[in-house]
Amino acid sequence: MSGTEKSKAHAEQFKGKAKEAAGRMVGNERMTTEGRADQARGNARHAKEDIKDAFRQ
Repeated sequence: MSGTEKSKAHAEQFKGKAKEAAGRMVGNERMTTEGRADQARGNARHAKEDIKDAFRQ
């Protein structure tokens, strides 16, 4: 997994977790949902890189 893609995936996951927590704290359902979506994008990016790594070996 390339270092930059890995860090982007982790950053997106962290951003999503923070946004989801903030949304829950203030009672904003839209922000909570956006946080979950950001986490899903980070997970998808991470899975894509794992698949690419599996084919490189």
